[in-house]
Order: sequence, then structure tokens, then C-alpha cells
Amino acid sequence: MTSAFKIAVVGSGPAGLSAAARAAELGVSHVLLEAEQHLSNTIYRYQKGKHVMAEPGVLPLRAAVPFEAGKRETILDAWNEGSTRLKVNVRHGAPVKSIKGERGAFVLEIPGGERVTAETVVLAIGLQGNLRKLGAPGEDLDFVQYQLDDPDAYSREAIVVVGAGDAAIENAIALSAANQVTIINRGAEFNRAKDANEADILKAIETGKIRCYYNCSISEARLTPQGPRLAELALKTAEGTAVIPVDRVIARLGATPPRAFVESCGVQFPSKDPNSVPAVSGVYESNVPGLYIVGALAGFPLIKQAMNQGYEVIETIEGRKIEPADAPLLRAKFAALPGFKGDVDNALASIKERMPLLASLTSLQLREFLLDSNVRVPKKGEAIFKRNDYSDSFYSLLGGGAQIEIDPDDATKRIAIKPGEFFGEMSLISGRRRTHTVLADEACVLIESPRRTTLKLINSVAAVRRVIDETFLLRAIETQLAKGVSPADLKMLAGSATVHSYDANQVVFSEGDPGDGLYLIRSGSVMVSHTVGGREVVLAYVPAGQYIGEMALISDTPRTATVKAAVRTEAIRLDGAVFAKVMERYPQLARRVRKIHRSRIASNVEQNVEPERSGVISFLMKQGLGEATDVLLIDESLCVRCDQCEKACASTHGNLSRLDREAGPTYDNLHVPTSCRHCEHPHCMKDCPPDAIRRSPGGEVYISDACIGCGNCQRNCPYGVIQMGVESKNEPSLWRWMMFGGDEPGHGDSHEKGIKKAAKCDMCKNISGGPACVRACPTGAALRVSPEKFLKVSHGRWES
Repeated sequence: MTSAFKIAVVGSGPAGLSAAARAAELGVSHVLLEAEQHLSNTIYRYQKGKHVMAEPGVLPLRAAVPFEAGKRETILDAWNEGSTRLKVNVRHGAPVKSIKGERGAFVLEIPGGERVTAETVVLAIGLQGNLRKLGAPGEDLDFVQYQLDDPDAYSREAIVVVGAGDAAIENAIALSAANQVTIINRGAEFNRAKDANEADILKAIETGKIRCYYNCSISEARLTPQGPRLAELALKTAEGTAVIPVDRVIARLGATPPRAFVESCGVQFPSKDPNSVPAVSGVYESNVPGLYIVGALAGFPLIKQAMNQGYEVIETIEGRKIEPADAPLLRAKFAALPGFKGDVDNALASIKERMPLLASLTSLQLREFLLDSNVRVPKKGEAIFKRNDYSDSFYSLLGGGAQIEIDPDDATKRIAIKPGEFFGEMSLISGRRRTHTVLADEACVLIESPRRTTLKLINSVAAVRRVIDETFLLRAIETQLAKGVSPADLKMLAGSATVHSYDANQVVFSEGDPGDGLYLIRSGSVMVSHTVGGREVVLAYVPAGQYIGEMALISDTPRTATVKAAVRTEAIRLDGAVFAKVMERYPQLARRVRKIHRSRIASNVEQNVEPERSGVISFLMKQGLGEATDVLLIDESLCVRCDQCEKACASTHGNLSRLDREAGPTYDNLHVPTSCRHCEHPHCMKDCPPDAIRRSPGGEVYISDACIGCGNCQRNCPYGVIQMGVESKNEPSLWRWMMFGGDEPGHGDSHEKGIKKAAKCDMCKNISGGPACVRACPTGAALRVSPEKFLKVSHGRWES
């Protein structure tokens, strides 16, 4: 039996359904072939109740069926209704076994000997049919599964979840409500997951709700009829072999493209990399004329992107030229480019050609990156950013030039930046203030990219990460340590460098260790301590942008102090022997290092004389000040509990105070109230869908009006300084509160109508005179301090 159609769509995921729906809407002869008995198997198999995002938010949707962020069930119901309304010709239970032919004469074989002929084929099969398995004996036993439909279906079981991505984390957390859950991470971190998911799993592990094995692999999954559980899982760990009794194993290891099937259709792949995707044209056509590939199989995993492609490919097949949905947005951005004549594709090709950093990006990755970026054409001499600014944008120089001002007092000491190069990576990675001023030169044309967008690119494209890391390394060594060193010697130093990551409280090196390396703090911060009379005395706090470990190199003696990470920290280690050789050739470098060496010896002596300072530093570090850039401290010996600080905060911010003076820990007379620390890498910025949390050039982390009240920032903040509320122009009545309770003055009005949005301290950034809480304090007990002033907070007193 043979059926003939103009268009055959294979796979009813977001891309395939959108394509078939558009064909149905246009009245074009079509068939939608789906292996399962339901639409969109990938979404269908999400765990029940899962919230599905509609990203990227800036991209308009093109589709004949609806889609907006919401629960899995709501989305599937809308797609089923839309498919029925449009009379989409869907054939369920029809997996395609083969596709032969080309434009005008395709033959698709399905089970039962039936054949479908079509003039064109849209392949939208996704990746879920090729789930990665454990790769160990027992991977196909009944107690091992590769999908979780409903977490509530299991209770009182010992379950192991294998994986470190979003699906594994979401499954593990959902199952932990009623089961004993262990998660297996084959790596050292959960860095592939969304920030909110990473925070949730780390919190669950820290509190003991979920057990975790890091850096391990599966040796075998086997049944144990005589054991306390149905089965057991054998692991290879850094400490040796471990065996976990289990009732169930759920492996969420992603999927690989169904390469063998796709190649059997005649489609070519650009490389032998098993994760590579087929090469397609700008209108999604493969090397096989008339065979189009859309959706995840073509490297477009986001639902909205896939649906847009499904719509666009039908328009193309019908002979209507249609530009991508993002083209008008990109055209508006590119209008500032000199010589731009409206051709987006030419502009994209030119940018890739001029910027080696972006050359390895796919078309989609480049378009996404540029959608979030802006084109700037500053005038000659204009400051792109200034030294000590807290801005963190990343800049790519498309044309003209720019100058890095090394010495603000000497205009001759500048480093030229040439077209094709980039800058701004130092603050991007460290989260600290800008270390230099950068000035625009003649005909300067820039792409300015937000920190969040750039970090996403770094984490998803290995080639981009490698180039930025190498450049950061060279510039960090040159600007922070080895000014005036020749390019050849800089390269030699960089060649000896290795990058190391440390968790909070992890030792970088210990007192008594050999002094065989110098460490540049790339991000985070460290505490330097010394053992005196059997107790640890904290000597110093060293933030990102500085270096440690030179004392042992200079004196050629063992380490005299222990260095621990105060927060999660990255450091660049330079080989001590190589650095010593470079110092021999550059007397000025040796003098600078010895000068810092002498000042640190003097500081250490002072700390030993005044050991009470050690307790203050240690206390501040435990409160997270190791990643803070500005924090509110209160001297309890001066505080009279008038609460003027809280009242001033509330009256300045719509009767919704950002400060809780009573909350927070105290060390002797030093109190850290619950108030924003304006972290160097703000946790609240992570996973903010509307990108509403920003950092001003002055360093203040604030929440813009774009906030949608999702609460992600509140959940991600480890210090509890963000609250959800509705600002009000009406101050709650003091006498009503005293007589009848209800809303306390200074804490908003619960009767005020409106969407609850996130609120946090913004240091009164737009108000002259500085933070209202400090200005309102009648005794001078309240003070906001930066990391540079932390060490000036001594036992029971302030120092200016």
C-alpha cells in the first residue's frame, strides 16, 4: 500500500508539529509520521508538572499552534487542541524505517510494508530515540531505566540517579521527597546544569537530603536476590570500589544524534565527532535535495527555535522566501555598523571573518550571542570603561582600534588593541573592578556583550573558552605581575601555568609545604593563616586580582602560612623555577616582588601582635564576605536600637525595607545584619529569565523594573537578603499595628494589590549622599565597607 503527499514530516516534536500545523493551515497535502501514540514524545516524557521555559524571551514565535511558558500538561493540551483544530494529518504508531530518493521522489518505508511517497521530507526526529546508556554490564536490566515520567509513582525506595545535567538533578530532587536518593556525578561539578538546579542539588547534598558520589564511573549493575534491596550498583571511585544497594537506577545521560539512520538517508555530517549535527543550509536543507532537517537534530534544542524552524521550512518549500524570526532584531542592532546595508547574513559572515574568537560558532550560536549584544561606535578618546568601574561587559573589537591605559599619569604607557581582538575578560572572570581604563581610538567599532551571555557562550563552546582562558592568562601575568617582560618570556611563564579550582575552605597550600609555585587569584578570594601555639591565626584576606606564594620563592624556604579558599576560587599557578629565572633577567620585576614580600612580612608581624584581628577576619569570611564587594556592618557598642536604619530604607523604597537589622550574626561588637553583600559574582543574577538583575558601574547590584516575580533570585541567594513583596505608597499605620497586628511599619502593606516582585538593597544608587541606612544612623554605628576596608575593621572599633 502506498500513500502520496507533497510533504512528509517525520517526528511530531515542537519542530515537526509546527511544520505539519503550518502545512495544514495552508491546505498543503501533508502527513505527520510519529512513532508513538501521542504528540511530542520528548515533552510528553518530561516528569509530570515540569515547568517548561519559552526561551529566548526576545525571540518572537512563529507557529500555527500556541506555545508559552507553563506546565508540561498545559503545553501538551494546547498542542493536541491545535492539531485537532487545524486537522493535521498525523499518523501515530508509524516509525520510519528508511528514507530513499530526493526532491520530487522520496519513498518512506514504515512497518507493515506500507510506503509513503512525498515530494519533500522534513526530518524532525530529535534525539530522544538514542538515549545514552550506562555503558556497563547490566545496563539493560529491568531495574535500570532511562526516563522518569512521574516521581510520585515511587516511594520508600533506594534510588540512584546517574547524571549531572538538568534532567538528572530535577529527577533526583523530585524523588528525594519520598525516597532515599543518591546521585552519581561522573565529574567534579554540576556545571552543565542551570544555575538554579545547581544551587538546589548542592543544597540538597549539603543538608544530607541527597547523597552524592563525585568523580566516579559505573562498573556494573546487578541483581542481588539475597540482599536488603533488589539490586546493587558497583562504582569505581577515587577512593576505590563502592557498592550501593538499590531498588532502582535512573540514568539521565542525554542522547546522541541517530547518526546511522540519518546517514542511511544520504545525509552527510561535517565530522566524525559523535555529537556533531548534520550540515544544513540557511533554509535547513541537507545535502540531499528536498530533505530538510529542523529541531534538535540540526542543533536547535530550544522549543521556540524549533517551532520557528518548522514554520519557516514550510514557507520555503512553498516557494515563499522568509527570513529567520530574529532577522528584524539583528537588523536593528546592525544599523550602527558602518556600511551596513540591511543584509543580515552578510553582516553575520563579516563578523565571523573579522572576529577569530567567534569563527567556531554555529550560525545559531552566533545569532543568539549577537541578539543579546549591542553594537557601539564610540568617538575617539571616549572611555569604553574606566579603571575601578564595576561594569562586566565583554567587548569584541570589529574595526578601528582601542587603547588600554596602563598608567593614568603617563599617556605614553598604553597597549593597543587591534581589530579582531577582545577585551574586558579580566572583570568578566574575576567579578572585580576594572583594572584599567580603555579608550576608543580612531574608527572604533565594538560588540558589547553582557556577562551572562558571554559566560553561557564560554560554557557551551570549548574553543571560545580555550581562547579566552589563554588570553586571560597572558594579560593577567602581564598586568598583575610581570609588567615590562618581553613577549617571549611572557609566553614562557604562561607555558608553565595551570588553572586550579578550589571549593570554599579547601587548602591551596599548607604551612611547611615547599615553595614551588606562585598563585594568581583569578576569581574568588583566599584566607592566609598561620599556626601560633596550636591555634590558627588568620593573617590576611586576598581577593581576586592579587597573587600569593611569593614569600617562599623569595626566601627559598618552606611555606610559612596556610592558604585556604574563602569561597569557591580559581587560581593560576606559575611554576616557581620558571618564575625565578624570569626574575633574574628583570631586576625591576624582582624589586616589585620583594617590596610586596617585605610589606606582607610586616603585616604578618602586626597580625601576630594583635591576634584579635584574626578573629574578626575569620568571622567576616564565614559570613560570605570573601565574595562581597560591599557590605553593611554595625558596631553594636554604638548602636542604640532605634531602627532608624530600617525605617530610612523602607521610606526610600516604597515602604518595603531591604534591611533586617536584628537578623544576622555578631562577633563581639561587630554585627552583620541581613542586607545585600553585592557579591563579585552575584548569585541572584543566575537564572534570572528576564535578565532583570544588573550591576551599575559603581558596583551596586540592583533589580530593574523587568522583574517578573519568579523568585529565582530569592532561591539562589545564599544569604537570605532578597524578599518578595509589593511596594506601596501607603505606610502601614503604627497604631493599627500596635492594637490589631498585621503589617509592621517598614515592612510593606500586604493589602496592596500588585504582583510580588523581588526586592534587595541597591545601596540607594540613584540617591545623592549614599545609602539611606548609613545616613540615618544617629550614632555612626552603621557603615558600608568594601573588601579593601575589611582588614581595617579591628576588634570593637572602626578605622578610617
